Formats: sequence, C-alpha cells, structure tokens
Amino acid sequence: MNQSLDGRTVLVTGANGGLGQQFVRQALERGARAVYATTRTPREWDDARIRPLALDLTVPDDADRAAAAAPDVDLLVNNAGIALPGEYLTGPEEELRQTFETNFFGTLRLAKAFAPVLAANGGGTILNILSAAAWTPVPTAYGASKAAMWSATNGLRNLLRPQGTHVMGLLVGMVDTPMGARWDVPKVSPESVVTQAYDGIAEGLPEVLADEPSRDLRSRMGQPAEVLYPWLDEQVASFAP
Repeated sequence: MNQSLDGRTVLVTGANGGLGQQFVRQALERGARAVYATTRTPREWDDARIRPLALDLTVPDDADRAAAAAPDVDLLVNNAGIALPGEYLTGPEEELRQTFETNFFGTLRLAKAFAPVLAANGGGTILNILSAAAWTPVPTAYGASKAAMWSATNGLRNLLRPQGTHVMGLLVGMVDTPMGARWDVPKVSPESVVTQAYDGIAEGLPEVLADEPSRDLRSRMGQPAEVLYPWLDEQVASFAP
C-alpha cells in the first residue's frame, strides 16, 4: 500500500456511510496522524486518532464552525451526499433544492470554509466525491447536482492552485453502499473506490475514475453529440420515470 498520508490530518464528511467509513479507516492505515469523522450525529469510534465532529452541510454556520474546530486539517474529503428516491427533475422543487443544498451548496460551502485552513497548513488537498451521473442524462436532481459540483471542482482547482491547494475530483458509478442498494446493477466496492482515491492524491491527479463504467464513459466524451447522446440514453434508460 502506498503510505501517502503519513502525518496528515484528514477531515471526512459523511463518515458514518459506506464510503465514509472506508475513508476514515484507510486514512489511518496510510499513516494519517488524525481523522475528523464528521456526521450530523457523531458516533463513537474505536481509535483515539478518530475525532468525531458534528457537521450538517445544510446548516450554513456549521462549515465555519467545523473549520474553527479543526484548524490542523490538511486534507478535506467531501464525501457526504444524498440521493432521494424518485427525485426526478419534474418532481417537487423542494426535493430538488434539498438535494442541491447538500450535494452542491453544502460541499462548496465547506471547501470555502476550509480553504484558509488548508493554506495555513501548507496548501493541502480537497477531494470531492462526485459521480459518473454528472456526465450522463440521468433525469434526477442527484445527477444535476453532481454535474454542478464537477464544474465547481474544476473551478476550485484553478482558484486555489496559487495557495498550493490541490483539488481532485473522484467519479464513480454504482458503489456497493446503502445509497446504491435500490439499483440492481453491477457495483464496485467501497474499499476499491477509497484505495484509488488516496492513490490519486499521492500521485497528484486532477481526477480519478474509480470504476470501468466511468473510464468507458470518459473515453467516449470526445465523440460527436449525435453519437454520444444516443448511447448515453441507452445507458440510463432504467432511470427514466
């Protein structure tokens, strides 16, 4: 294993979820000094290096409060996200706003709050967990919110580069976690996704594609629209309302 996190201090959002727990555990296995495990309702952990911290991405003041409580962070893992059942773009606007408040505004708010912290600690890293849905015409608020966050991730990379902060996006299709349980499709393991994410940080990559569907999709994005979109429509037909 590439021990790429020796001595680093990591903050993981959504730490109680399937991916979140892996980000916490593998950070310690790779030599992290400490990990802030953030959730709406903090839990007890079995390692003194794990520091539970309450954080609700939808509460504006929580981002600044977390940054003040974790001034030693040099790696921010923006993992928290939601995917509501049936959140189609033609559905209630309140559901669309709820999804964007967490997946886009909450994530961006946290990156903004921690940017000065990272700068003070040598620059550091922001890892945004995105989704291959950002690149597909899946008709959900989740897909739209991840597309917006993919664009914001690329913008943050340029914005924060002068202060020495590396911003990386991770894109993946279906992961074998409770969030993806309602879809009967092939899934990649959380362990594999997190391993690739931390390896990508060690290599300084701008983007990690954590499963074969994402890599296949990325390779097709240079195709003409009249070729690409009919193929994409076939891939996401099962998500139509």
